[in-house]
Amino acid sequence: MIVTYSKIKKVEFPVYKIGSSNWELADGLLFLEGKILDDKNMPGETLGIRRLQTPYPKDSLYKLYSAIYSFQGIVKQKSSTFVDSKGFPFIYEKTTFCDLKYYKIKKVERKDVASILWLEGVNFPFAIPRPPEEGMLWAGVLHFKGLPWVLYEYSEEKLKDTRRKV
Repeated sequence: MIVTYSKIKKVEFPVYKIGSSNWELADGLLFLEGKILDDKNMPGETLGIRRLQTPYPKDSLYKLYSAIYSFQGIVKQKSSTFVDSKGFPFIYEKTTFCDLKYYKIKKVERKDVASILWLEGVNFPFAIPRPPEEGMLWAGVLHFKGLPWVLYEYSEEKLKDTRRKV
């Protein structure tokens, strides 16, 4: 299935990059490149739980590497094929351009489990999992239809405003 920015809410994070879109479902097993990606015959809500329970040898499982926890992570990837945490394989297709503009970081409020980022010129805050690294004074924000939408990256200096395909 092809997913675009407008349907990304159907994806259950975290997601994992996979090598191709050549997946195949047979007898409850989701195969990719001759290895088992998911064993849907096992009980469990998530891909990880089912992979832990599968009776097949561990070397027959397709290796999953680092998890991607956000939409921004998907947009920054060169790869377009992923599997979500429910075992749903998909192709992310970039379909539209968004402006990427840089704003001075005004303040970071540290909370118990997250932080709140305030930017000059943006009248609402961004919730972020952790504060930016020391020295990061600017934040790049993707704009959708002219409005600030998604925090994209941090930088030490103001970078030139550009566009990104999402």
